[in-house]
Amino acid sequence: MYFSGFADEAADSIEKQIQVTKELGWQYIESRNIDGTNITEISEEKFEDVYQKLEAAGIKINCFGSAVANWGKDPRDEKSFTESREELKRAIPRMKKLGTKMIRGMSFGIPRDLAPRNPELEKKIISELKILTAMCEDAGITYVHENCMNYFSQSYQHMDYLLNEIDSPNFKIVFDTGNPVMADNKMGSEPYQKQTSWQAYQQLKDRIAYVHIKDCVFKEDTGEIFPEMDYKFAGQGDGQVKKIIKDLLENGYDGGFSIEPHMGAVYHDQAESGEEKAKYNTYLEYGKRFMQLMTEIKAEVNKKN
Repeated sequence: MYFSGFADEAADSIEKQIQVTKELGWQYIESRNIDGTNITEISEEKFEDVYQKLEAAGIKINCFGSAVANWGKDPRDEKSFTESREELKRAIPRMKKLGTKMIRGMSFGIPRDLAPRNPELEKKIISELKILTAMCEDAGITYVHENCMNYFSQSYQHMDYLLNEIDSPNFKIVFDTGNPVMADNKMGSEPYQKQTSWQAYQQLKDRIAYVHIKDCVFKEDTGEIFPEMDYKFAGQGDGQVKKIIKDLLENGYDGGFSIEPHMGAVYHDQAESGEEKAKYNTYLEYGKRFMQLMTEIKAEVNKKN
């Protein structure tokens, strides 16, 4: 078992991302953006600089937080498929150089003018995901699908369909504890109920390879892709974080936990000033509190055993 995190939520620069990771006593970063640009999109020169700094610090990238097939890509537009393949092609040699075995991907965006279930579109998306998965198979890496605001995370039925259609050891789930709290469960007729993190976890648990730790409380819909949420420290929201982790550990899970606070600059050290420092401190505090929560959960699991 190991800890990781979206260190770009602490700082833009790779130097500061490494610093906060080491301060937490961790060895891993889930790399998304460096100086505001995704790790798949930075220049070769920039990537080489990042690689050298990671090597010197003894920090590894356990997962690429890519934008492959993400919620911003319309599955009715062939350009979305082409872009995703190209992004994955760029990621693979970088992942090999870094020794990274997982890439976070999704199942494209949700067309708002279509019904939640569209068999023709679903076949098209599945076909594309199989192509992306085959690319991962050839490269010896794993495509971890996040239950975010994407097509096959719209309902528990969508999730079942996805897992039944793509049967590959290189296609797994990265389960985000907070995302179901913001997502409608689009089954039956409107108005839809919100998903619950526990039920979404139950649907996906057999294929979970990795876990994102996020916690939040739903505030209100915005009419946009994402509703307004109140993000919390792990265990303080509606993401059922403690219950899910306890179940994972009781069932032998030994993979990674990656923090994705989404809290911004909310934790201010009175001795420090400035938004960037507050952002750094928030991530650091989130990581420390999560490790303490994990200690408590493990003690409960061990006591039960």
